[in-house]
Amino acid sequence: MQINNLKRVHKNKKDRIVGRGGKHAKTSGRGGKGQTARAGNKRRPELRDIIKKLPKNRGYRFNSFQVKPFCVSLDEITKLYPKGGVVNPQSLLELKAIKKKKGLLPIIKILNGKLDFNVKVQISKCLVSNSVKEKIIKAGGEILEK
Repeated sequence: MQINNLKRVHKNKKDRIVGRGGKHAKTSGRGGKGQTARAGNKRRPELRDIIKKLPKNRGYRFNSFQVKPFCVSLDEITKLYPKGGVVNPQSLLELKAIKKKKGLLPIIKILNGKLDFNVKVQISKCLVSNSVKEKIIKAGGEILEK
């Protein structure tokens, strides 16, 4: 008889498995002690802290979708058109009183100025405040509709 021919009389015994849960109930996988198991565990979610740090100032995060007009005062118009003429976005652009926004002509609103207004002008394709309307008509100018 040789060593490679030897055989066991009894097979190998497997260790007995103790029935302590495995994957069954809450911590049967043996997790969950430590910080979370102690009294006074008050860890805050990180996302909440990030949200709390964001400012709540009005208009800080959300810009309004409404396009705001570019304001031009009557004083500027008297300087740009001393002899009168036609005031529209194109002519104001040529006189470099306004700039294009994203490649387009902006909406223009003409507002009241501090000086007296006495120039005959025709205003077209511009928004005009009520006090300016009165001054332009009084000076002999006119406001053309769009």
